[in-house]
Amino acid sequence: MSRIGKKPVELPKGVTAEIKGQSIEVKGPKGTRHFTATDDVDLVLEDGSVAVKPRGTSKRARQQWGMTRSMIENLTVGVSTGFKKELEIQGVGYRANMQGKDLKLALGYSHDVIFVVPEGVTVSSPKQTEIVVEGIDQQLVGQVAANIREWRKPEPYKGKGIRYKGEFVFRKEGKKK
Repeated sequence: MSRIGKKPVELPKGVTAEIKGQSIEVKGPKGTRHFTATDDVDLVLEDGSVAVKPRGTSKRARQQWGMTRSMIENLTVGVSTGFKKELEIQGVGYRANMQGKDLKLALGYSHDVIFVVPEGVTVSSPKQTEIVVEGIDQQLVGQVAANIREWRKPEPYKGKGIRYKGEFVFRKEGKKK
């Protein structure tokens, strides 16, 4: 029995959901998102909430039950409040700033890195050492933040690089004489 799947997804104020067969479309103040569920579950809209019910007792139906409920909840959070990832840059001379719609990163390479921001997310740099990635699609926001971090991961000796805000970097001791 799925403990996650049993709970209905409450729709916040200003968010509406429309179910057509196996697909659900959620509209809110930040935008519109849709998701298509597998044939192993049923989607039911009942008084301001969306309930997910399994169609059988097979292992796949039980797996899809909880996963579908989580996906629908992520849709409602995305269109109502949105998702946000914050990155910090540490290192002498490492900095970021916006150049039009693109992100310009100085990361110790012989050239500046120009990161083209994909459609569906907004990237901003409030300080030279901070990057904020925001959007309504949780997967896309996380992927863009990971792609930016990939340019210079934090290294364990001095801690230089791009890290998530609040991320702990395990530090190593250097060579001894």
